[in-house]
Amino acid sequence: MRKSTAGALLSALFIGLGQLYNRQWMKGTILLAIGAGLASGAVVLDLPEHLRGLWTLGEQPSGMVKVGRLTQMVEGDHSVFLLIKGLMALIALLLAVALYAAGIRDAYKTGLQREAGQKVRSFSQTIGAIGQRNFAYLVLLIPGLFILFLTVLPLIFSILLAFTNYADPILPPANLVDWVGFANFVKLVSLKVWSDTFFGVLLWTVIWAAIATATTYVGGVFVAVLIHQPRIRFKAFWRTVMIVPFAIPSLISLLVMRNMFNNKFGPVNDMLRMIGLEGVPWLTDPFWAKLTLMVVNMWIGIPITMILAFGILTTIPRDLYEAAEVDGAGSYQKFRRITLPMVLFATAPVLIMQFAGNINNFNVIYLMTDGGPVNTRYQYAGHTDLLVTWLYKLALDQAQYSFASVIGIIIFLIIASLSIWSYRRTRSYKEEDMIA
Repeated sequence: MRKSTAGALLSALFIGLGQLYNRQWMKGTILLAIGAGLASGAVVLDLPEHLRGLWTLGEQPSGMVKVGRLTQMVEGDHSVFLLIKGLMALIALLLAVALYAAGIRDAYKTGLQREAGQKVRSFSQTIGAIGQRNFAYLVLLIPGLFILFLTVLPLIFSILLAFTNYADPILPPANLVDWVGFANFVKLVSLKVWSDTFFGVLLWTVIWAAIATATTYVGGVFVAVLIHQPRIRFKAFWRTVMIVPFAIPSLISLLVMRNMFNNKFGPVNDMLRMIGLEGVPWLTDPFWAKLTLMVVNMWIGIPITMILAFGILTTIPRDLYEAAEVDGAGSYQKFRRITLPMVLFATAPVLIMQFAGNINNFNVIYLMTDGGPVNTRYQYAGHTDLLVTWLYKLALDQAQYSFASVIGIIIFLIIASLSIWSYRRTRSYKEEDMIA
């Protein structure tokens, strides 16, 4: 049998044996110790039982059980805890399998070196080679493990909830959660009480994101171009005034705006009544509430685009404008042929990010209207609720965790698909792709 094959088979039998076969005594001993530690850890931590819990999500719920003449509480399985522990066990198992596969590969490659008559690296040489070639991976190992268990694990957990019936009244530990496949996705679009809400909120989310992005972008570029004009004096003053909304925390701005547009005691309605007009139901009428949100979002969003546009305008060579003036171009032609293409080229990715951000614009909606006014046709949602605020209400107010997870997956799919599609169509992406 070839040395490479024998080493790989021995490492497959138990990690480290292939290295010992290849006379790498220190490396083989360390891998043997790691393998023994992993095996004993799997037994002590009851890894198979945790994996089984991930599959079953529990078999015995908590409840009152009569023992003789007494009735006592018996603690059963908690499906959510079993899901979390099962995911942790699965990730640990995959990491162990990856380490196992790396040991087999190392033993096989070392065997090939022996067959070719090459000298096998010593342990110190192996450490040195790892430090030279894979130093970045070694440095990122610990942060990567933290990301895996603190970011990736919760993300997978939230996705898996969409495929369970974890929703009021099926809440552990009194009830066991079951896997239901795509049943929640089907209910969301087939049951009228859910489908009316979903498609209504989805339509408003798309409309909101499109209008909010367009108004803040166009407004920001327009203001930046105006202030950048040579005939405008006190440029620093105007820049400072226009950037004030960005400097103030959005939480404070939104709460102030909510009070200003209050129907009963808001300053805006007080001023209208002073000139003989009736107060407007800014936040209680569906149309006026949506219009108010657009205006407030412009107040907060225009300074962001304005700052970006300022930076781009200062980089446009004056020679282009002078050449255009020689050719007889007016202000509109210079803006359309020079300024706008340059700004769009530089800010197209930012524009896409703003669109994605407006789909998830939780603060403006929640702090201004809390999703209201109430819509009697919707399930746990109001006229101005976006998908993200509806998700928040489903999860934290109504304990509809599985449906909230479904909405989260849909939001991700919408943002990811639209962002990728639109970004690939931008001029900046096409030119970057041509350069590459």
